[in-house]
Amino acid sequence: MTGLQRLDLQQLAERYLAVWNEADPAARRALVDEVWAEDAGYTDPLAAVTGRDGVDALIGAAQAQFPGLEFTLGPVDAHHDIARFTWHLGPAGGEPLVVGFDVLVAGPDGRIASVYGFLDRVPGA
Repeated sequence: MTGLQRLDLQQLAERYLAVWNEADPAARRALVDEVWAEDAGYTDPLAAVTGRDGVDALIGAAQAQFPGLEFTLGPVDAHHDIARFTWHLGPAGGEPLVVGFDVLVAGPDGRIASVYGFLDRVPGA
């Protein structure tokens, strides 16, 4: 796929983190359906899920584990249909508790086809 521009991938990364920050389960699920491809995959050191149901459940579990914290997006580097970026999870305006690095692959329809996550800093590690 060559149709996505760097700006499109920047916006997709922003929407991706908006899904992780959406605390209302119904609103979060609507965003998952909008942003993720039906058969999308997500893999990080702690989880591997496929499909929108799996993604939604994973995000809900992460929110339960870290209530009240929010994700913030670092710089996005993108080409073709791939974006890589750092993210932080912590209290609003505070020091992040978790820092990670994700690689997002967009599908032909502009939705997220897959995400590969890495955890750079986690509590107690």
